[in-house]
Amino acid sequence: MIQFVIVKSVGLYVNLLSFIAPKKASALAYKLFSQPRKGRIQEPKIPKTLLKAEHLSHSFKEHQFQTYIWKGNEDIILLIHGWESNASRWKKLLSHLKKTGKTIIAIDGPAHGKSSGKEFNVPIYAEFIDQVVQKYNPKIAIGHSIGGNAVAFFQAHYNHNFEKIILLGAPSDFKVILDNYIKLLSLNKRIHQSLVAYVKERFNITVEEFSASKFLKDSTIAGIIAHDIDDKVVLFEEGKKLSEAWKKAQFIETKGLGHSLHDAYLYQTIVDFVQK
Repeated sequence: MIQFVIVKSVGLYVNLLSFIAPKKASALAYKLFSQPRKGRIQEPKIPKTLLKAEHLSHSFKEHQFQTYIWKGNEDIILLIHGWESNASRWKKLLSHLKKTGKTIIAIDGPAHGKSSGKEFNVPIYAEFIDQVVQKYNPKIAIGHSIGGNAVAFFQAHYNHNFEKIILLGAPSDFKVILDNYIKLLSLNKRIHQSLVAYVKERFNITVEEFSASKFLKDSTIAGIIAHDIDDKVVLFEEGKKLSEAWKKAQFIETKGLGHSLHDAYLYQTIVDFVQK
């Protein structure tokens, strides 16, 4: 109840500010939308899962982003986590993937883990992915939640084709994410329109075009889409949208796993798919 009151109070403040200082209100609305509150890794509290990996920091433009490498053979799997998380979220899947003998690389997304910045967005994340792809040439990408959306965005905007893609609990449409944010804070049309315009101006793509379903439509890449019917973070309908657009992907419906999708049977299915 207290959290509900705080969220609605913040929304009311932004709405009122939009009539007095519209640019300031829009900037605040975007900051609240794009700035994660969790997911950082603070030294020296490194998760045990990551201690066993090789840590490499990469410089790109104004960013520093972190990767973790579990060395295996020349075939590489790339892991892309979601919102308010970090590379340690792959702990349970890692124990399964290591059995393949392949090299595994995980990224800390923008403003997450040990990567720099305060802002998280998919286009920046895709730039991080591109830097890793150029250096290591991974053949398989696995993305969880908004990390899956970043993989789809990358696939559509960069000159690289993964051989296989696995999306776990991934959203399809950015419009749905934005609309949910507007609804959560009860923001007015003035703020909504300013955010829509900002996305178009900054990323040269409309909110409607910003869709993983459209990015992967008619893709010939083999894939898996897994989504839980009880997912309360990214609704099951988003996974269905993806599966309807991406015909080459196998759709796996789960129940009772929620948004995390941690499950030994599902992970073994992924390993079998990776090893085909």
